[in-house]
Amino acid sequence: MANVFDYLDWRGDLTLDLVPLCDVDAVVLSRLSYLPLDGLVPPEGAPVVALMRQLLTSKPPLLLPEDGRFIPALAASQRFCEMRIMDYVNQIDLESQTQFAAITVALGDGRHFVAFRGTDGTLVGWKEDFNMAFTCPVPAQRLAAHYAASAMLRFPGEFLLGGHSKGGNLAVYAAAFCPAALQERIAAVYNNDGPGFSRKIIDTAEYAKVADRIKTIIPESSVVGIMLEHEEKFTIVKSTQKGLLQHDGFSWEVLGTHFIVTEERTQYSEISDLALKTWINDMDTEERILFVDTL
Repeated sequence: MANVFDYLDWRGDLTLDLVPLCDVDAVVLSRLSYLPLDGLVPPEGAPVVALMRQLLTSKPPLLLPEDGRFIPALAASQRFCEMRIMDYVNQIDLESQTQFAAITVALGDGRHFVAFRGTDGTLVGWKEDFNMAFTCPVPAQRLAAHYAASAMLRFPGEFLLGGHSKGGNLAVYAAAFCPAALQERIAAVYNNDGPGFSRKIIDTAEYAKVADRIKTIIPESSVVGIMLEHEEKFTIVKSTQKGLLQHDGFSWEVLGTHFIVTEERTQYSEISDLALKTWINDMDTEERILFVDTL
């Protein structure tokens, strides 16, 4: 079946004025934040095509192997190539156990998409993920809210926020906890197989204000995206991969400009969900901290 790469090949010549932004585009834009753009994005930003060509020339180490195919596909895509990437941030702090990266993408139609990177290959990135089991906000969540607010103060118009994996969680947190006056300019928040939050966060007035704008997409065998609590409904999509490998958004099946959806998660996902929630709920905060530090 077709996936996101096929979408880039088949629909990449259709600009946003011909076909409006869709859920597949949100995954593509979210994945842009994983690219190693350190030292490449000037203060005024740069077109996607120019940055992709620099990556192809310089050949830096890639965070994810699929990016070797993703980068030239973006460079060749009329839909994405003229969008501008701005305000690239990549921060890793061992002492505070923080891993945070984000970009702002000017879509070319007056709107901006803020994309937050998910967990990278660093140990500190995974440690911060596990810290979410007993702490909220973690440093990356605070940074995400500050980054989104700064972007909205800098640029006018409508904003979209999104991310994959932990990046999806950061997008939701940023939308919920940025200043209320800016929150009104957020049209949608895309959580692509990212974990949820504790009930303490779900029940806040801040979260409630953006809950109807959150679009959470998970694959049939999702494990990461069903962690912790979610108030919003899921869109469940089919994947060309199996089990935990379905977390890779590039594997999600596409038909035209839409993901192929299904009504139910697999038994694998249901059992994982039950096991994780039972396991976490049976531990108090001190036990969770001890477990994460030991792991």
